[in-house]
Amino acid sequence: MASATTAASPPASRDGSPVSKRPDLGLLLLLAATFMIALDIFIVNVAIPSVQSDLHAGTASIQWVVAGFGLAVATGLITAGRLGDVFGRRRMFAVGLALFTATSAACGFAPTAGTLVAARVLQGLSAALMSPQVLSILQTAYTGKAQARAFSMYGLTMGIGAVFGQLIGGLLIKADVLGLGWRACFLINLPVGLLALALVPRALAESRAPQRPRLDLTGVALSTAAVVALVLPLIQGRAAGWPLWTWLCLAASAVLVTVFVRHQDRLGRRGGDPVLNTDLFRQRGFGPGSLAQFVFWSGQGSFFLILALYLQAGRGLNALHSGTVFLAIGGGYLLTSTTAHRIAARLGGRTVPAGALAMAAGLGLLWEAAHRSGTTGSLWELVPGLIMDGVGMGMVIAPLTHDALATVPPRLVGSASGVVATTQQIGGALGIALIGIIFYGAVGDGAPGGYPHAFRMGLVFLLGLELALAVLSFAVRRREAAR
Repeated sequence: MASATTAASPPASRDGSPVSKRPDLGLLLLLAATFMIALDIFIVNVAIPSVQSDLHAGTASIQWVVAGFGLAVATGLITAGRLGDVFGRRRMFAVGLALFTATSAACGFAPTAGTLVAARVLQGLSAALMSPQVLSILQTAYTGKAQARAFSMYGLTMGIGAVFGQLIGGLLIKADVLGLGWRACFLINLPVGLLALALVPRALAESRAPQRPRLDLTGVALSTAAVVALVLPLIQGRAAGWPLWTWLCLAASAVLVTVFVRHQDRLGRRGGDPVLNTDLFRQRGFGPGSLAQFVFWSGQGSFFLILALYLQAGRGLNALHSGTVFLAIGGGYLLTSTTAHRIAARLGGRTVPAGALAMAAGLGLLWEAAHRSGTTGSLWELVPGLIMDGVGMGMVIAPLTHDALATVPPRLVGSASGVVATTQQIGGALGIALIGIIFYGAVGDGAPGGYPHAFRMGLVFLLGLELALAVLSFAVRRREAAR
């Protein structure tokens, strides 16, 4: 694990306050929370059929078991980042962790579909409260090589939760631990969450913005409304057939974002404490870094979605066997993500473009393999492309996050972390919405034979995103080199 200092005293943050009492234990704690959040985004997909059968849930309820979590996370991130600046990052992290553990129990013991949906929304808000604090503490508690290692481990943990979530869920349901079935997918968070919560006072010291800001409630309301108006139709639009309300929401989101940004700018100019300080976008690297995050995460969730659909609906694999195929991505990912800080030290600004090109190459190999194997060919034909895609992922995730926050001053770290995390969620929602249009438009009547073609069409879209990421990252690097 990364270590921020070799001295006996606690390390100091970039603003001079102690942040981590025990750097190794603190990092382990932050990574455990990150893993739980990433796992819960993906593991629920495997549990859906069992949930629907056990709770006699309708289609709308099942959609909201997934969508409610994502919407709640996206809605709360910007405000949660600011709450850490105001009330203390450790305090908000601990509150979020406690609530996440409690709501995981509520999900696991939910007696009805409606109760499960409500618990998932609350679980998403709890995750939103934790996530920006993790990024803020990583950015302020560690410096130099220790910080690079910490972000490398953060990226590794995010990827493991995403790549292996489906496999872990399939194993839990197959094992039927204590007869819990799908409920184990949520209850697995309880022992991890309780242990982590007990370690918070020992592992992390309190920190907040150098000058304690006030919370801008108007900004909170505007940002919440803007994100809901944007993300809700992206999540629900395709399944609902893009009715009029989805387009009205998207139009309203543009208006709300404009009003929100102008309010934040005016408040900042008057010497107030906006939720989103517009000075962030004057920090070198933050704007382009956030855009790169948006492009990257637009492809990640959508890739996992169409791969799972191709394997299960097109190739007839069950959730466990489909999750096993994901091991190929995980192998490539582990190969580079465990050494991402060393790769970044060697390649410097070329790391993200190189990783994006590796992912594009992997997607190209997958396109060719799907074309050859169709619905009955050997699954081994997919492995080279999956490994190459994982290799690229491992090179991109940690450097992207680190680069976006690298130049942000301590007074803006909480707000910046909230923006970065929100960008990831909105990018993911938009990517799934767009690829849903492409994939389901190409799949035809839903017969298995249509899935290889739909998968390839989705891969073309994703390949374009990776090439765009490579070009964007390379252009940023050239501009920085010119400066």
